[in-house]
Amino acid sequence: MPGHLTKLTLEYWRDGDWYVGQLREIPGVLSQGSTLRELEENIQDAYHLMLKDRRPSSRPRAKTKVIALTA
Repeated sequence: MPGHLTKLTLEYWRDGDWYVGQLREIPGVLSQGSTLRELEENIQDAYHLMLKDRRPSSRPRAKTKVIALTA
């Protein structure tokens, strides 16, 4: 079964011989590649790792609460 398609913005730049990029909508998802295509593949891997890390942990007593914070 294919995964859910999500469209995100890849912001990228050259740093020497490398293409470096980040997902604009998800701070902290960054990667690099020797080509733009390799960067796109690597950023996809970084995105999948981030999703895997965000899955609920095995803490049955954990609760969540939405809170408001000021910037």
